Amino acid sequence: MSHEPYRINESHLQNYVDSPDMQKQLYKRTLLIVVLSQIFGGAGLAAGVTVGALLAQDMLGTESSAGIPAALFTLGSAVAALLVGRLSQRSGRRLGLAAGFITGGIGAIGVVFAAMSHSIVLLLASLFIYGAGTATNLQARYAGTDLARPTQRATAVSIAMVSTTLGTVAGPNLVGVMGKFALSLGVPALAGPFILAAVAYIFAGLVFLGFLRPDPFIVAKAIADIRKDESNSSDVKTNTLTINNRGIIVGATVMILTQIVMIAIMTMTPIHMKHHGHSLGDVGLVIGIHIGSMYLPSLVTGILVDKVGRTAMSFASGGTLLAAGIVAAVAPADSMWGLIFALALLGLGWNFGLISGTALIVDSTDLSSRAKTQGTIDVLIALAGASGGALSGMVVAHSSYATLSLAGGFLSLLLIPVGIWYHSSRKINRSENIPL
Repeated sequence: MSHEPYRINESHLQNYVDSPDMQKQLYKRTLLIVVLSQIFGGAGLAAGVTVGALLAQDMLGTESSAGIPAALFTLGSAVAALLVGRLSQRSGRRLGLAAGFITGGIGAIGVVFAAMSHSIVLLLASLFIYGAGTATNLQARYAGTDLARPTQRATAVSIAMVSTTLGTVAGPNLVGVMGKFALSLGVPALAGPFILAAVAYIFAGLVFLGFLRPDPFIVAKAIADIRKDESNSSDVKTNTLTINNRGIIVGATVMILTQIVMIAIMTMTPIHMKHHGHSLGDVGLVIGIHIGSMYLPSLVTGILVDKVGRTAMSFASGGTLLAAGIVAAVAPADSMWGLIFALALLGLGWNFGLISGTALIVDSTDLSSRAKTQGTIDVLIALAGASGGALSGMVVAHSSYATLSLAGGFLSLLLIPVGIWYHSSRKINRSENIPL
C-alpha cells in the first residue's frame, strides 16, 4: 500500500471488514460522487463529439478526413485507458479518474487554441489528449462496482451511466449557445463546445480528487486480502480460471463490437445531415437524443442485466444495433424523425452492450488485477472505436451513408454466437449466483 495517496489505518479498515453497514454506506457514498462527476463528464464528452467532425472538416477542407477527430480522440482514449487503469490499480480510483478527466480538459483547451490559430498540428495533438476524458468517462463506471455484490454490479454501472445523461443531453443542445459565446470571445463558433468540455472535464476531475475518500477500490482490495484465507481447492481454481478467462474474452468482445458499430455510424451522421441541408441545431438535436439514448435507459438496463442475465442482454444489443443500421440506411435523408429514431436505437444498442459487457468483466476479474484489466480492455474498446471512426469517412466517401449503416448493423449480429459460447459455461457460473 506504499503507493496509495490515502491510506486507511488498520483499525479503520477492520471496521469496514467487520461491518456490512459501513460497506453499504461507502458504496452509496461512492455512487453519489460518481453521479456528480459523471454529469459534468458527460457534458465534456458530448460537446466535443457533436462538432468534432465538423471542425476537422472545416479546418482540413475535406470530407474524407471527417472521421479523423473520432479516430484521434479514441486513440487518445486508448492510451489514457491503459494509464488510468494502471494508476487506479496502484493508487486507487481517486487519483486515476481525477488525472484522466483533468488531462481531457487540457486537451479541450488545446482544441480551442488550435481553432483560434488555425493550427492543424495543434488540433490533432489536442484531440488526441482530449480522448483522455472519453476514456475516464467510461472507466468511472467501474468505480461504483468495487463494493457492489455480484447481483448489484450491472445496476451499479447503470447508476453511473444514467447520471451521465444530464450532461450528454445538455452538451449537444448547448452547441448553438456555446458557438455564440465563442464568437463573442473572438473564437470560431465550432470551437465553442470545447470551451464547455474543458470546464466540465476539469470540474469532474476535481470532484473525484476532492471527495472520493476513502477510496472504494483500496477498501475493497484490503477486504479481499484479509478474507483470502478461505478454503479453495486446486480443481476449483482451475475451473474458475477457465470460466473467468472466457468471461473476460466475451465481455471485451461485446463491448468492442458495439463500440465499432456505434462510433462508425454516429461519426458520419452529422456529415450526412449537413449534406442534406440540416442546420447545426438539427445536428445537435439528433446527436443529443442519440447520446441520451446511450445513457438514459441505463437504470432499466442495469436491472435487466442483473435479473435477466448478461447473455440475454448482449443478444438484445445485437438486435437493436441491427435495427438501427437498417433504419439509418432506409430513412429519407431529409427526415429528422427517421434520423432521430435510427440514432436513438443506435444509442440503446450500445447501452445494452456496454452494461452487459462491463458486468461480465467485473464478474470475471479479481481485485488484485481488476482495474488494470479493465483499463487494458478499455484500450481495445478505444482502438475499435478509432478504427470505426477512421474507416467510416472512407466508406461514406467511396460508397454511401446507407452502406455504412447496413454494414454496421449486420456486424452486430456477431454478438449472438459470442453469447452462445459464453452461455455454455452456465452450470459453473450458476453456483456463483452470477446472472448469465
